[in-house]
Amino acid sequence: MAFEQVDYTSLNIPAAPFSDPAIIPAFPKGKVPRHVGIIMDGNGRWAQNRAMVRTKGHQAAEPVVFDVIAGAIEAGVRYLSLYTFSTENWKRSPQEVRFLMGFSREIIHRRVAQMDEWGVRVRWAGRRPRLWKSVIDELEVAMERTKHNSTIDVVFCINYGGRAEIADACADIAREVKDGAISGERVTEKMIAEHLYNPDIPDCDLVIRTSGEQRTSNFLPWEATYAELDFAPELFPDYGRVPFWRSISHYTRQERRFGGVIK
Repeated sequence: MAFEQVDYTSLNIPAAPFSDPAIIPAFPKGKVPRHVGIIMDGNGRWAQNRAMVRTKGHQAAEPVVFDVIAGAIEAGVRYLSLYTFSTENWKRSPQEVRFLMGFSREIIHRRVAQMDEWGVRVRWAGRRPRLWKSVIDELEVAMERTKHNSTIDVVFCINYGGRAEIADACADIAREVKDGAISGERVTEKMIAEHLYNPDIPDCDLVIRTSGEQRTSNFLPWEATYAELDFAPELFPDYGRVPFWRSISHYTRQERRFGGVIK
C-alpha cells in the first residue's frame, strides 16, 4: 500500500476531521487495533535540525496531534493514548518544562470545542503531584464537557510514567488491604489492572514511536505487554494521519497469538 507524504506542520486542521473517502485505506474488517498508543518523539530534534529553539518543535507538533486524532477516527480506532509529558521529562531545562506545561494547558483549552465536535472523549493518565494545577483544571473541564462522547477516547498521558502507574496501583491496593476492604493474601493481575489510572480502557494493541528510536520509554508497560510495536522514522512534526495509516496497515498484517499458536 502506497502512502503519500504530506507536510503536516503547516496544516490547518478543518472543523470536521474527515478526508476525501477515496484516500482512506480500506483496512481489513476486524483488523484495526482497538487501542493505539503513540510516543510522540522528535519535536526538539525537528526544531534543532532547522536551527530553531526546541519549543518551536512542540508548537509544530500541535496540528499533527489533531491530524492523527482525525486519522484515528477515520480508521476506526476506539482508544488513542498520547504520551504527552512523562514523569522523566521534569529533568529537562526549567524553561522547556515551563513551556510544555503552559502549552499543554493552552492546547486543551483551545481545542476542547473541536474535540467535542468530533465526538472525542478526553481522558487523562498521570500523577497529580508536580503537575501544574492549571493543566489539571483544563483537563478536568475538558473531561467533564466530553464525558458522553463515544467516537474515540483520547488519553493525554501528562506527568505519566508506566512504573509510577503500577506503583500507584500497588499503593492503592495496600491502602485497601489496610482498611480491610480487600484481602491481601493474594494479589492478582486482575486486581492490579483494576487499580490502573483508567481501568475501563482495554489493553493497548499497537504502540507507535516516531523519530526512529526503538524503545518504549516507560510507556504503558502493563497495558502494552502484548502490543505490536511500530517504530516510525519520521520525527513527530513530520508525522500525521497518512503515516499513521501506514502504521495501522502494518499492524493489520501481523498474526496476534498472545502466547498461543495460530491453527
